[in-house]
Amino acid sequence: MKEKIYITRKLPAGIVKKLEGEFNIDMWDQEEEAIPREVLLEKVKDVQGLLCMLTETIDEEVMDAAPGLKVISNMAVGYNNIDVDAATNREIVVTNTPGVLTETTADLTFALMMATARRLVEASDYLRNGKWETWSPMQLTGMDIHGATLGIIGFGRIGQAVAKRAAGFGMNILYYNRSQKPDAERETGARFAELNDVLRESDFISILLPYSEEVHHLISAKELSLMKKTAVLINTARGGIVDEDALYDALKNETIWAAGLDVFEKEPIDPSHPLLTLPNVVTLPHIGSASIATRMKMAELAANNLHNFLVGSGEVKRVN
Repeated sequence: MKEKIYITRKLPAGIVKKLEGEFNIDMWDQEEEAIPREVLLEKVKDVQGLLCMLTETIDEEVMDAAPGLKVISNMAVGYNNIDVDAATNREIVVTNTPGVLTETTADLTFALMMATARRLVEASDYLRNGKWETWSPMQLTGMDIHGATLGIIGFGRIGQAVAKRAAGFGMNILYYNRSQKPDAERETGARFAELNDVLRESDFISILLPYSEEVHHLISAKELSLMKKTAVLINTARGGIVDEDALYDALKNETIWAAGLDVFEKEPIDPSHPLLTLPNVVTLPHIGSASIATRMKMAELAANNLHNFLVGSGEVKRVN
């Protein structure tokens, strides 16, 4: 009898077809709408494999509803939506999709930094709303990236890829990480510094840490107060690393100059959130890995993780 897999979001037919021959597949039929919690709890009752997204919270309740569950394949690098300890206690393997989105996320990080520094969204709105009537010397002036100091908090694969891009702009690169990366330093010209020194010295701060309780609100009022008044904060990692209330106050009171955000503590962010009222914030709907090629690779890797674990052959990108 074929084992059963549930997929929590509609995926391209070519990805699903690779699984159909060996497994019984059931799938939520919406691409733009997350599966309701009650539907998820019902659908997992008799599955052995679950392919999920960051939009689903896979906790003890879900695992208890799926007594036959053997593997959870998360279509993401992060896995803070999954209770990994609970899965480990139940001998359920958790997998993710690292590596495939490194360059794409680094591209987006740098694009967001440039858009924020040069006020591109604000300038576009200025033109479209009919406000552009003349040229003036300081109209919509922003911050230079070339020659500036970039501080990278979290120097893993994506952090190093951002550093390589920054080197091409002649930036001075600092980084803070749990451990030093001598090989990456030689390759990128980056220099290790303690967190507070990175915050004090950098013109741009790029957050690229994986989320954990240990780094919850790592950037709060105290850390923001250490930054330059002309500094720009970029977060393309995870919401929750930055205290959004403290960030709002810092931007409103001009403690720092601007912020570019692709991630938020609660997603989707409420349209009435105070951060969205500020002109010096560029916001994106968590599109760090959103290139066609990368999302297809992520889906393929998530499907392969599921397949390879259940059939007992091939590489599996395990978390636990």
